Amino acid sequence: MKDTHIAETVWQWGKRTYIMGILNVTPDSFSDGGRYLDVDKAVAQALRMAAEGADIIDIGAESTKPGYAPITTEEEIERLLPVIKRLSLESELVLSVDTYKVKTAELALASGAHMINDIWGLKREEGMAKLVASSKVPVCIMHNRDNTKYHNLMDDLLSDLSKSIDIALQAGVKEHQIILDPGIGFAKTVEQNLEVIKHLERLKSFGYPVLLGASRKSFIGKTLNLEVQDRLEGTLATTAIGISKGVDIIRVHDVLQNARVAKMTDILVRE
Repeated sequence: MKDTHIAETVWQWGKRTYIMGILNVTPDSFSDGGRYLDVDKAVAQALRMAAEGADIIDIGAESTKPGYAPITTEEEIERLLPVIKRLSLESELVLSVDTYKVKTAELALASGAHMINDIWGLKREEGMAKLVASSKVPVCIMHNRDNTKYHNLMDDLLSDLSKSIDIALQAGVKEHQIILDPGIGFAKTVEQNLEVIKHLERLKSFGYPVLLGASRKSFIGKTLNLEVQDRLEGTLATTAIGISKGVDIIRVHDVLQNARVAKMTDILVRE
């Protein structure tokens, strides 16, 4: 895998695991909805996660929990831009914008974001791949679909991701810009989420870095019969297993604890 340039940093894949801290500026996210709607609180949380070991902050303004209600582009922009602008002006943090809307992504990049994280794998809004290509920023392409009906789960998931990769490359996105995400918690049952995690190494066949976002998700809660505030240990297990199967980035709420697990797992599994 080629190194990826994000902002002023160079991410050297395979040497260590990178940590992406989740910052939800939403009233209704499943885990921390409403906690960081205020710009000052959002900025403080981003700085806190960076101090705890986050390499990049992923900022999202629309909840994508199961059964979520989409918001307008205007509302998403209104929530996002003040936070991105403040962080860009007052810090040197590397920032990712969690959106599938082209207009939102465009304005976020203009305001200081350095990466796009698209939960619909460049398939939801036409023009996102061209924006990534013209902006020359990294993009996380996540697996998603409208149903959980798979003929063969992993084969179908890889096929879906392959189509997203083709969209990216045909639009002019360079290979070193692409990061893949198996989409844990999206269009998958509890059992399917567990199966994907057991076979994460198959995503490495594409030759791109892989991001895992399993933090506090409902499949952990349903597996362990735990409410969202009690899912840290389950999340840490997915972090360790994911790294052992080749994952390069962990997207998490609890940065400090996951960073420690990642560091220890890196020592055990990476050359």
